[in-house]
Amino acid sequence: MSEGDTSNAAWQGFIDKWLAAQPEQGVALAFVDGRRHPGHVALAALEQELLDAAYGIREPHVAAAKLGWWAEELAGAAASGGRHPLTQVLFDDPRAEAIGVDQWVAPVLAAMAQLDHGTAADLAAQLADAAPLHDALAALETAWWYGPAAHSPRAARLAALDHLLHALLHLDDDAGRDRLPLPMAALARHGLSRAQLGQPGPARRQAIQEQLRELQRLWREAATLPGPLGVFRAVAAQHSQAMARRARRAPEPLASLREGRTRVQPATAWTAWRAARAWRRAAP
Repeated sequence: MSEGDTSNAAWQGFIDKWLAAQPEQGVALAFVDGRRHPGHVALAALEQELLDAAYGIREPHVAAAKLGWWAEELAGAAASGGRHPLTQVLFDDPRAEAIGVDQWVAPVLAAMAQLDHGTAADLAAQLADAAPLHDALAALETAWWYGPAAHSPRAARLAALDHLLHALLHLDDDAGRDRLPLPMAALARHGLSRAQLGQPGPARRQAIQEQLRELQRLWREAATLPGPLGVFRAVAAQHSQAMARRARRAPEPLASLREGRTRVQPATAWTAWRAARAWRRAAP
C-alpha cells in the first residue's frame, strides 16, 4: 500500500472527518480520484483540521496550542517531510515545493489571530473578521490546484460565505459564546437576546432568514470575482447555496439548514463534473 493511497489507515480517519463535515464531497471524490491525486484530498482534510481548531474548540488556549503545533509542523515539513499523516502526503507531492513556507503557515497564523474575536457589529464586519483565515486558505488551495500564479479572490469569498452559513448550524450551542453566528446589528433589529438565540421563535426565524437573504446576495456578487475554483471549493459553494435557498423558504430555517447539510442533491454531481473538467483544462 503506497503512502499516498487514500485507503491508508494512517490518514483515512482525517479524510472521514472531512467527509463527515462536508458529506457532499463524497460526490466530488468520484471526479478527483484520491489514489491519483492524494494531495488534493489531503489538503481538503488539512483545511478541515484547521477550521475545526479555529471555530470548533471552545477553549481559546486549547485551540491556540493545537494551531501552534500545526504552525510548527507546516513550517518544517518541507525539510522534514512532516510528522502528521496529512503533511506527509502533501509534502510527498512536487506541488508542495512550489508553495512557500509563508503560504503554508499563513492560514494557521490567521486562525490564531482571530481566536479572541467577539461578535461582529454587522455582516460586513463578519466578512472582514473571516477574511484573513479564509483568504489564506483559498490562496493555498488555489496554488495547489492551479499553480502559484493563480488568483484566488472568488475562492476566498466563497470560503468565507460558506463559513458564515455553517456557523448558523451551531446557533443553539454558540448562544453563550463570545462570538455569535449572527451580528449585533441583526440582534438589535429583531430584538433578540442571547437567551432567545437558543430558542425557536419568530424573531430568531426572521433574523436567520435575513442573514440567509444577505448571504445569497453576496454569493451572486462572488460569481463575478476572478479566479478559478478547485473541485471541492466549487462543490461546497453549490451545496451551501442550495442549503440557504431551501432554508430561507422553510417554516423553520435552522431545522432546514441542519437537514440540508447531509442532503446531497443530484445537481452536486453536475457541479463536480463541470468543476473537474475546468480544472483539468486549466491546471498546469
